[in-house]
Parts: sequence; C-alpha cells; structure tokens
Amino acid sequence: MCFKFRTMRDAAETHSHREYLEKLIGSDTPMEKLDLHDARVSRLGAILRASGLDELPQVFNILRGEMSLVGPRPCIRYEYEKYRPEDCERLNAIPGLTGLWQVSGKNKTTFPEMVALDVRYAKNLSLWQDITILLRTFPVVVEQMKEAWERKRARQQARSRRPNSGRPATTV
Repeated sequence: MCFKFRTMRDAAETHSHREYLEKLIGSDTPMEKLDLHDARVSRLGAILRASGLDELPQVFNILRGEMSLVGPRPCIRYEYEKYRPEDCERLNAIPGLTGLWQVSGKNKTTFPEMVALDVRYAKNLSLWQDITILLRTFPVVVEQMKEAWERKRARQQARSRRPNSGRPATTV
C-alpha cells in the first residue's frame, strides 16, 4: 500500500482510468495524465498533482523500507495484470518516489518507452545513477509545474474568449 494525499473527489469512479490505462499499454500514445480534463480531481488535488506533492506521504513507505527514493513508480494491480512478461522486468528494482522515467520525459513517453527506461534502471542499479536522477528531479518537477500553470492559463483564456453561450445578458 502506497501512502498518498487524496486528490480525487469522494466516491470517484475508477473505470475511466482503467480504460485509459489499457489504451496506453497497447499503443504508442504518450502517457499524459488524465488530470487536465478530469472532473474527479479536486481543485486542491490538481495543485498537489501538478507539483508532485501528492506523492510526499510516500516518504513513510520509504522509511518503512517498502520503497526507495529512486526506482520505477509502483503500479496499480490492474495495470500489472495487463503486463507482458517482459514488462515485469521493471519490477526487478524497488519502487521509488522518482526514477529514470520521471526525469526522461514522463508524460511525453509511451508505455513501452516507460517500461524500457525502468528496465534499464533495474539492470544498471548504482549509487551514481540514483544521485544523477535525484539531481535531475527538482528541475523536472519545476518544469512540470510551469507547464501545468501555462495549460491552466490557456484554458482560462480560451473560456473567456467564448461567446456567452446563449445566456441572456444581465444589466445592472
């Protein structure tokens, strides 16, 4: 069990995530998160996710010896059930808070590319690799936050340019 801040609204359904994940596993589509247009994510949850702070409670998993600072991201059981035998090689390393995939393009990579990066990490475990990944993590998180902020601003600007959608004008 991985600790994480709740970022979804109460009783959010999971079926859409399962379907999306299945589509990603079987395609060459970049693994972009559903967060952009996901009504299940709360406002605070969107901020926590964009900044990566939703993962902060996983420090408890690290202290308990269940995770490492660096390693492949843990997967969800229904994701694992869809793995091919070669995909399971990514599990030969202890799961981590950050990893080679996160600092190598994350949301711009496909599922097979993520697996290849995680397998490469697992096959080449070293302190130097972990230090390099840790040093690359903070700039990557800052860039992801900046991109999320820019996407949000672009959506708000697009909304403000839309016509009044047929509602009657109000006068004061």
